[in-house]
Amino acid sequence: MDALRTPDDRFEGLPGYPFEPHYVEIPDGDGGTLRVHHLDEGEPGAPVVLLLHGEPSWSYLYRHMIPVLTAAGLRAVAPDLVGFGRSDKPADRNDYTYARHVAWLSAHVFDALDLRDITLVCQDWGGLLGLRLVTAQPDRFAAVVAANTFLPTGDGTPSDAFLAWQKFSQEVPEMPIGHIVNGGCTTKLDEAVIAAYDAPFPDETYKEGARQFPTLVPTSTDDPEAPANRAAWEVLAKFERPFVCAFSDEDKITAGNERHLIKRIAGAAGQPHTVIKGGGHFLQEDRGPELAQVVVDLVASR
Repeated sequence: MDALRTPDDRFEGLPGYPFEPHYVEIPDGDGGTLRVHHLDEGEPGAPVVLLLHGEPSWSYLYRHMIPVLTAAGLRAVAPDLVGFGRSDKPADRNDYTYARHVAWLSAHVFDALDLRDITLVCQDWGGLLGLRLVTAQPDRFAAVVAANTFLPTGDGTPSDAFLAWQKFSQEVPEMPIGHIVNGGCTTKLDEAVIAAYDAPFPDETYKEGARQFPTLVPTSTDDPEAPANRAAWEVLAKFERPFVCAFSDEDKITAGNERHLIKRIAGAAGQPHTVIKGGGHFLQEDRGPELAQVVVDLVASR
């Protein structure tokens, strides 16, 4: 598998991102390996909070939350998914599949890092992948905070906002990563922050993963990952550890999905679900400290 690696100098001096990089090697599923990146802040023996980003962001998204978590005595681990951030980026779009993303993330989180007693924080594709990890090895997870995410099986009707995003992502000649993130926020991002979201992608050849992700969301019942997600729902329904929804009030893409999570997952019963006011799709940008406090309170209540 051919993969690109973003030059290190692209990540120098990014605003609000003073964290040291950490790398591990994982199987690429094609006989080779990929180098993947994660942040690891806080005391090594502290309770683990796993922060999973989505499309088309990277671990930079969690820079406002990590200091709140570590100040509360937690260990914050924020991977960059394959194709994003400082992780390697397969050069062929066809190398990116939903199943491979699950396998890559599992190899990173379970095999390489051997994380346990995890509180998962997942947003956007962080949920589509993270909830699959929960259902694959539920004993590793102590709790879940789901924010603006879902686990689609292709049985429902995608929102108009999602279909418009999917169409745009496939037709735009140059994918403006930073401006896409900015457009998914209620706050206006500084140009330096927009540029930081662009940093992992020196040119269009580095964006094959970002281009492919919107096409991998199961939107029909015959999607190749629809059966796996239905099976995951069966496990989630019986997941009894705390499951808290913290969606924002101004995200059109995932609006309403929290109702399905709360209704169907055993561990969601009686939890302090919350709606974070003033947040867009990327609520970590708009209301990061508030979302972090939801996590801190959840861990403290266990």
